[in-house]
Amino acid sequence: MTIEQRNFIAGNWTNGEAEIENRNPSDLSDVIGRFAQADTGQLELALDAAAEAQIQWQNAGIEARYDALMGIGQEMISRAAELGELLSREEGKPRAEGIGEVHRAGQFFTYFAAECLRQIGDTADSTRANIEIDIRREPVGIVAVISPWNFPVATASWKIAPALAFGNAVVWKPANITPASAAAFADIVSRQKLPAGLFNLVMGSGKAIGQHLVESGKVDAISFTGSVPVGKGITAAAQNFTRVQLEMGSKNALAVMDDCDLDLAVSCALNGAFGGTGQKCTASSRLVVHEHVHDAFVEKLVAGARALKVGHALDAGTQIGPVVSAEQLQGNLDYIEIGKSEGAELLCGGERLTRAHDGHYMAPAVFSGTNNAMRINREEMFAPIACVIKVGSYEEALATVNDTRFGLTSGIMTQSLSRASHFRRHARTGCVMVNLPTAGTDYHVPFGGRGDSSYGPREQGGYAKEFYTTVKTAYIASGEPQ
Repeated sequence: MTIEQRNFIAGNWTNGEAEIENRNPSDLSDVIGRFAQADTGQLELALDAAAEAQIQWQNAGIEARYDALMGIGQEMISRAAELGELLSREEGKPRAEGIGEVHRAGQFFTYFAAECLRQIGDTADSTRANIEIDIRREPVGIVAVISPWNFPVATASWKIAPALAFGNAVVWKPANITPASAAAFADIVSRQKLPAGLFNLVMGSGKAIGQHLVESGKVDAISFTGSVPVGKGITAAAQNFTRVQLEMGSKNALAVMDDCDLDLAVSCALNGAFGGTGQKCTASSRLVVHEHVHDAFVEKLVAGARALKVGHALDAGTQIGPVVSAEQLQGNLDYIEIGKSEGAELLCGGERLTRAHDGHYMAPAVFSGTNNAMRINREEMFAPIACVIKVGSYEEALATVNDTRFGLTSGIMTQSLSRASHFRRHARTGCVMVNLPTAGTDYHVPFGGRGDSSYGPREQGGYAKEFYTTVKTAYIASGEPQ
């Protein structure tokens, strides 16, 4: 089925100035659809409509917000199989992962629907007599959401759901690689009882639409997930005193200690390094392994990587789908050559694969004999490539984990409560996993990192209100002030 899709601006589906073609990375002969590209004039219409709609939405009441968000979430959950297949068809993750992503996206909306009814403020006594103080949160206004292709529905949802829950308007620019998922999501939102212009889907290039959002004085806040260079460019929005929330790169490490459950450690490493074709910001591309278990771990890891089934995202049994695009695949292959040139030993994988359908397939790769100074251990590859670093002690492992400009997630495999507790306290990352893969987080607790991984308030859970609301303190005289 080929899709023809327009933008959703000011409550109407609108043609763009141009169109882009979207193809299935599992089968390049499969044209998913053609999708409208907005121009800056249409973006201005969206921003103006959002300004009017936001005032209506702020005054609509918390039950109206609850009903809308619950409606969005329930429809996404009920249609997870259908929409998950579409997501996998255009992004390349296995069908089960696509379905799981859409279901989780629906849970973001049902969670924040409930948060609509839990907006309870604070009260205090003044230092002056007969004066009471009321402290509450109000929406920031217009929120621009710029979301990535690797989780095209989930990442957008964990931004859009709290934005709407706390009374804001949304102008959403999704990634151009995954427009079909964005359009399907927007269709669900468009059928809710929202003021026209409260939610806008504005598809287009980062250079045109994204940059205009950064420069616009009409935008009150920008939530972005993507690369570090683009994130740094978005900080220019601060010149307009626009709030900025950035989730960017990572170079996550999993420390495998000599007292670990070795089979569990290998399972977690395979999951964290190769799940989603390694195209996760939480992927564990650095495997920091104690020398006492290094050889046994590497042997099992290589066997596990070789056993992973790489294939069409919609085929039964596929564990790793294609890389999302030809450009991304070439970048991955370039890193294989970089690793070899740096002296790392390629134990398996790293080559382009041929399958029944012409697609962007790559065998998961394992490097050994690496050190933390190599580019493959310093730069985010966003690829199914795992690099093993041998260390001689727990202390060296912790130092290696922390030796990075990033700081999103880290993990440790150990049966020692003492080591696990010490690691939790001293790993310099926003999320820490103990005897779990580095990839995998919950929607009701904060998510974010340190260093070049994140900037601004945390996302998800109750902490989301720090970004999507502003605090107002009101003083009320209840009698004659003294």
